[in-house]
Amino acid sequence: MKYGWKIFATFLLCTTISSHGQTQELATDNGIETVEKLQNLSAAENANETAPSQENLKKKIYVIPVRNDIMPPILYVIRRGVKEAMEAEAECIIIDMNTNGGRVDITEEIFGIINKFKGKTVTYVNKDAYSAGAFIAVSTDQVYMAPQSVIGAAAPIMMGPGGGAAELPSTMEAKMNSAIRAKIRTQAEKNGYAIDVIEAMVDKSKTLERDGKTICAKDEILTLTDIEAATKYGEEQTPLLSSGTVENIDTLIKELGYTDAERIDIKPLGAEELGFWISTISPLLLLIGIGGLYIEFKTPGFGVFGAIGIAALVIYFFGGYVSGLAGIEWVGIFLLGIVLVAIEIFIIPGTLIVGLCGAACIFISIIMGMTDLYPNLPWFPISPTVDGPAPVEGIDFSMPDFGKPLRDISIAILLSVPLIWALSKWLPHSKYLAQLVTASVSGAESIAALAANLQSRQNQIGTTTTPLNPGGKALFGDELCSVITQGEMVESGTSVKVIGNTGNDLVVVES
Repeated sequence: MKYGWKIFATFLLCTTISSHGQTQELATDNGIETVEKLQNLSAAENANETAPSQENLKKKIYVIPVRNDIMPPILYVIRRGVKEAMEAEAECIIIDMNTNGGRVDITEEIFGIINKFKGKTVTYVNKDAYSAGAFIAVSTDQVYMAPQSVIGAAAPIMMGPGGGAAELPSTMEAKMNSAIRAKIRTQAEKNGYAIDVIEAMVDKSKTLERDGKTICAKDEILTLTDIEAATKYGEEQTPLLSSGTVENIDTLIKELGYTDAERIDIKPLGAEELGFWISTISPLLLLIGIGGLYIEFKTPGFGVFGAIGIAALVIYFFGGYVSGLAGIEWVGIFLLGIVLVAIEIFIIPGTLIVGLCGAACIFISIIMGMTDLYPNLPWFPISPTVDGPAPVEGIDFSMPDFGKPLRDISIAILLSVPLIWALSKWLPHSKYLAQLVTASVSGAESIAALAANLQSRQNQIGTTTTPLNPGGKALFGDELCSVITQGEMVESGTSVKVIGNTGNDLVVVES
């Protein structure tokens, strides 16, 4: 319909001209020519309009750097990069590797993360891929190497007390070699690498031969240069390990057939090491957050304790983001929960539903803020098609592990019970707290004066202005006060009597 007016105008012009005798044929030709021009114009405009959409569909390649030892900070970078690539539905991820190795347990976690990506995975050995670096390379679909780069030397070692390498006892060495070989063998088999090549990198008792040539003798650990890794053997001319040597990542992208693809480089945040420590002390951060907010709610105004509590919880969420566990959106949900709870307490007390929704937002955000979630990956297995392979956990589906956040929040809640009890006993008699300037209704009363004001209302009669469920508001003279019953539900407009106080709330009963 966008170009319908043009076609209609041309048709009207042709019809008018066709009524003039001898000029009918010429007019018809002109009309046809005009229609063709308009159609060509429409096609050109349509092409211009569809060009951006074609651009939006450009393939994306994510490059994830591995520039240090395989430790938790590198795990966080890889996890964040893979999740971003999954969310963007990228075509390929490239691990840009230069590492001397690292921890085996972290390497295993990286295996699981890489296996969750559905597209093509490639390792680019950008100088060195020793030990755990070689293991990670084998977990990707293809390995490419830079000129004069090396890969291998993957035998396990034990770190000594001073941080250096220590010799493994023979029994322990045999057990570790067997376990590591099995783990790496599964990755090599999955991606089509030669098993004997990988085992020669781990086990010095193995010998590696090709076409009658000994590449790695017994009692040696296999380490390959880029030329050796790309050398082809056998009748099928299969490369030993590497798919080829390329100058840089841009050349590699062209070699993979993604010439026009968009390249996205994952940048380390520089706070990954901090994220590791935040994750370690997360129960303590939750405890500080709960304690700070409790003191803030029990004292008038807003002060240092509320700021400390909120800061501790913000650091908690920042740790989850830096660790690549969850997005920053959970901070927004947490803040929404705080707002809803504040509305329940200060604006519409007694409604319950608003406060419960706020508490639910806070609890869910704390749990999800430290839960490892992967975009576009279902939590539960999807029924396979007829004669299709059964879904594999960790690859086709991944149930989130709520264990760590639930453990952290359980520890924080258990520790907060004695903390809150102690604060409730100490807070009313604290000389330090009494010295703080607090905000009362007039803005000038101290905690002691506020307590005296509450005590003076003993036996006063007032009228509820909101339902008490069991908390709410009541009017005593010209002053609106926060009140709470002993558990009874009281309707609005009911006469109530003050029998005591708890914190800043008056305790009332129906009079």
